[in-house]
Amino acid sequence: MASVPNLELLVGHPAGAALVQDYLAGTERASELFGGAFGTLTAFRGRAEGIDARFDREARRRAAEAIIVPEGASRERLDRFVEDGGYVVTTGQQPALFGGPLYGVHKALTAVRLAEALEAALDRPVLPLFWVASEDHDWAEANHADVVGVDNELHRVEVAAPDPDVHPALHRVRLGTALESSVDEFLQLLPETDFSAEYFALIRDAFQAGRTLPEGYHATLQHLLGRFGLYFTDAAHPALKRRSGEALLAELDRSEELEAVLRATASAVESAGYALQVPILEGGVNLFLEGPAGRERLYREDGAFRLRSSRARLSADEVRSRFEADPSVLSPNVLLRPVVESAVFPTLAYVGGPGEMAYFGQLRDYFEAHGVGMPVVFPRWAATPVEGKIRKVLAKFGMDVDGLLRPFHEIAGDIARDEMPEEVRSALGALKGSIASGVGELQKATAGIDPTLKGPVQHVRSQAFAALDDVERKIVLAIKREREIALGQLAKAQIHLYPHGQPVERVQSPFYFLTRYGSPLLDALHERFAVELT
Repeated sequence: MASVPNLELLVGHPAGAALVQDYLAGTERASELFGGAFGTLTAFRGRAEGIDARFDREARRRAAEAIIVPEGASRERLDRFVEDGGYVVTTGQQPALFGGPLYGVHKALTAVRLAEALEAALDRPVLPLFWVASEDHDWAEANHADVVGVDNELHRVEVAAPDPDVHPALHRVRLGTALESSVDEFLQLLPETDFSAEYFALIRDAFQAGRTLPEGYHATLQHLLGRFGLYFTDAAHPALKRRSGEALLAELDRSEELEAVLRATASAVESAGYALQVPILEGGVNLFLEGPAGRERLYREDGAFRLRSSRARLSADEVRSRFEADPSVLSPNVLLRPVVESAVFPTLAYVGGPGEMAYFGQLRDYFEAHGVGMPVVFPRWAATPVEGKIRKVLAKFGMDVDGLLRPFHEIAGDIARDEMPEEVRSALGALKGSIASGVGELQKATAGIDPTLKGPVQHVRSQAFAALDDVERKIVLAIKREREIALGQLAKAQIHLYPHGQPVERVQSPFYFLTRYGSPLLDALHERFAVELT
């Protein structure tokens, strides 16, 4: 079994909304929204039959034109995918500086393991395919990397937007020379170890002035994960854009009809007792068009279309004409993107996190309306890496990992109260009891004199208890000061496990762990993310 010295991996499925939790548990009302369960081969075989009815050899050949084979993956396997009627298991992420948070690696390796299991069960090639969402335009989500530095503090390294008032697709934005200082800053936060030279060179090579964030992201993930047989595609890949035209233009021509389909499903989701992950906006078309303000959402308006930010108006013919001249100017939104993916690729399953799974619960009928069956939605694995030094701190306080999820002042206060000497605790309890008893006796004694005296007597009780609470807080603060070093260690442990109050996989850069533990970490994750289908 692959293991990493001084590093423990706690593996499970990340928590999500009620719909996702019910889907993971296999409840009927949730599974119905997804078109079935995810852990049975029956679901995948049914999906494979639908794919084979739509994808012949030529369709798979065209799909293969949009697949990138990184170093470490097999070109011969891609050829077999075409010749032997193969499928894909997809996952993906919007690109981010220095490879983004750790969970992108988790998604990729889950897809690898699911593809391995399905290929063995179906006796057909099944390729794990990572979709880099380079058409995304949210610079604030992509322009930074978070890492706990060698100083044990959490740092964010950012790259400023070239123009904060325009929001083009990320693949349109060339990075300037300011990127070089961000690279230097990031690398200075990482330790120099036996493993770090490889990763320092990777980051410097992948993220250079003149390149785009998607290009750097591709180079990073391909270097890290290509050896596991992971293939890649890109939302702006010319072959993909050519093949996605039918689905994109169908959305343009049938937007009102398709909005009604989504509204009906949204109503069914809410009727089943679940919240919507993605609201359905009145008149909103599930398409973006590149306009004066960058990548802009289309809205129906008086028989034409309006761009959301610039408010420019275009007819359907004008939108179509722009697409025919340059397919890259038109792109899907979050709801249409998986439909496009399944239209272009023979997609057997999609590996998603909790947020993605929740919006897939709104899409079954939408897929069908586009003439494309919905893939099986498979939950990604997540791993919480717990370093040996962190486990020692937790053991010192008798805590588990989940115990650090609360705000730290609450944790420290509970620890200080637990460590309050018994004689102090007893004395405080006895004093509170004496006050309560004395106040009760005084109330009885004064009741016959004047019933209105009950209020002032009760006020004395409240004041005395407030004063004792203040004394107790000061005792707790004194204990905290006495345990300042130990509590400081616990605070650092919380930064490592729950940076920004979130699970570490959603914030921390994988390079924190890779520079310390090397590529065996990836091997251990691959092994631990095993998939069993019944």
